[in-house]
Amino acid sequence: MTLTTIDQMVRAHLGSSDPALLFDDEGYTWDEHARASAARAQLALDLRRRGPFHIGFLFENIPELSFWLGAGAVSGAAMVGINPTRQGAELAHDIRHTDCQLIVTESRLAPLLDGLDTGVPSERVLVVDTPGYRSLLAPYEGAPFPDVDVAPERPFVMMFTSGSTGAPKAAIIGHGRLAAFSNRARAGLDSSAVCYSAMPMFHSNALFTTWGPAVCVGATMALRRRFSASAFLDDVRRYGATNFNYVGKPLTYILATPERPDDADNPLVRVGGNEAAERDIRRFSERFGVPVVDGYGSTEGGVTIMRTPDTPKGALGPAPEGVEILDPETGEPCPVAEFDAVGRLLNAEVAIGEIVNKLGGATFEGYYKNDEANAARSRNGWYWSGDLGYRDRDGWVYFGGRDFEWLRVDGENFAAAPVERILAEYPGVILAAVYAVPDPEVGDQVMAALHVDEPEAFDPAAFDAFLAAQADLGTKWAPRFVRTGTSLPMTQTSKVLKRPLRAERWECTDPVWWRPAKDASLERLDAAGIEMLRGAFAARDRLGELDKV
Repeated sequence: MTLTTIDQMVRAHLGSSDPALLFDDEGYTWDEHARASAARAQLALDLRRRGPFHIGFLFENIPELSFWLGAGAVSGAAMVGINPTRQGAELAHDIRHTDCQLIVTESRLAPLLDGLDTGVPSERVLVVDTPGYRSLLAPYEGAPFPDVDVAPERPFVMMFTSGSTGAPKAAIIGHGRLAAFSNRARAGLDSSAVCYSAMPMFHSNALFTTWGPAVCVGATMALRRRFSASAFLDDVRRYGATNFNYVGKPLTYILATPERPDDADNPLVRVGGNEAAERDIRRFSERFGVPVVDGYGSTEGGVTIMRTPDTPKGALGPAPEGVEILDPETGEPCPVAEFDAVGRLLNAEVAIGEIVNKLGGATFEGYYKNDEANAARSRNGWYWSGDLGYRDRDGWVYFGGRDFEWLRVDGENFAAAPVERILAEYPGVILAAVYAVPDPEVGDQVMAALHVDEPEAFDPAAFDAFLAAQADLGTKWAPRFVRTGTSLPMTQTSKVLKRPLRAERWECTDPVWWRPAKDASLERLDAAGIEMLRGAFAARDRLGELDKV
């Protein structure tokens, strides 16, 4: 029988002796998981007040998090994933905005709430590793599942978008959507699987690729508080992990660890996720002897594109039925991409548009209390992803970047993602981020931030030679500014945050290289160069003021 809600899936495990959770030296069966969820659900119902039944959770990946997700499922509460990297006023706003009436957290994260106006009184913040919480929960141990009717359309969780491109929004994920996705995962997962989960569960990737499917089929979840590249392989072997999910750049960081001759001696059978670099997918699969299935998707669920074995270099995968590249102004299909003999995109100005799913409007459940954002995502019954892409004659879709990752240099428009793919191939580069900085006259200039091991060892001449040898590098794509550092600002889900990079431009503590003239060789940007740039921008600003007169 196909179960249509997460509520049903959690309840179905009562009495099962199969392993559910592994965490450090702890282990729990699915029966213990079901009973723990029932106890916390009854506690939550007794603490419920009038208004939206929303419970915020602020955890790293620990068993209590899974128990409370189960509690939300069987009590009908909507669980709100609170992002611990959003601190101070931003964190308080997220909690108030989602109308949380109760928060569950742990001692190491509870101080983030101190002094904040969250709308949740301190006595309604349950800190799960304290004697007070244990005393509060004790009377509910052994309680039956609550008598609550949970429909498929009922919200199960609200997950904030990553915030890598703008203010995070609380996306609604209903019981039915997650249950349907988890049921589809049955094809590649069964109760013998051990799913290693190190991605944060306040993000949808872990929910959709690990927690939901594991609850659906009764697989084992091996939890790690936070992702660690250096501990990855030891954890996989320790837990006997067969599956690993990722989002963002974890594969990059794992590949940066020292290679060992027995790396492929591990129990992994499948690695899946999204937003990995193409070169890292290939290298990871070869090094660890496991297939990697990467796809394009989002918390909102409006568009999903999966790579296939025959996907051409640089493509996301084949366009599913209903997915098109549309001009966001006219709503008309963009012309197909045209490439030259070496693979350069020739018609970016007209071929790049927004990735839209004409059949995806119904699967988008909306953002909580955000009519403006809902309208931007759902128009004409279609789901507008806000992401840039282009499509070739054979139907392969290519990612062009987020909706703001669009540069205009010397009158030519192009997207950041293809440039990043090329720069990431330069030896020694771990990550590459490309973004626009303003031109002193008009339009944009290209700036690249490179994560490298030794920033001071960067060789500008060698980098220029590398760029010159890249036949698929557009004539306007070469960075005017190159920032080198040992890290890049990241979200908790390992996505590069470009907003602070754009704000800092070349005035940062990392080494910066630049071209004093647009076709010049790269050289180190010094204090004199910075003053020259400041003067150029001051002159542009004065001209701008005169234009307004």
